[in-house]
Amino acid sequence: MTRQEPVTELDRRYSAEDAAPTPWGEARARLAEAEVYWLSTVRDDGRPHVTPLIAVWTEGALYFCTGAAERKAANLADNPCCAVTTGANALREGVDLVLEGRAVPTTDETLLGRVAEAYVRKYGEGWRFEVRDGAFHGEGGRALVYRVAPATGFAFAKGPYGQTRYRF
Repeated sequence: MTRQEPVTELDRRYSAEDAAPTPWGEARARLAEAEVYWLSTVRDDGRPHVTPLIAVWTEGALYFCTGAAERKAANLADNPCCAVTTGANALREGVDLVLEGRAVPTTDETLLGRVAEAYVRKYGEGWRFEVRDGAFHGEGGRALVYRVAPATGFAFAKGPYGQTRYRF
């Protein structure tokens, strides 16, 4: 079972002398507010695959969707381990975040309904999905929905520089 509040540790080796750990509440809020994320998966031959996507943070996890025929879905079918990143594309400001975990297909339609509503709240009506047959359905067709509950996370603060590790 994944803990909601992780053990939080500042790694002094990679942090400025005056750095403090990024509190999980702040990292969680940034995860919820981010508009674009990067998903890293591994192909069956071991090569990496990275792709941008949209996602929602709700109920203690990050949820994203993709078509069953897409590369990331094929990769996750073979190996559900993944990393999801988001942050500020700047050197001296903001916080970059990395979540490592397993992308687990989510088919419970009650949960999917809540996740679908979270997409609309965050991204607007253009991202409204119908939930049926254990998946999202929209203009692009049927989409599988994945839940990534973090196993480990990192926050990379940039002002002062500080590296925080979260263990769930």
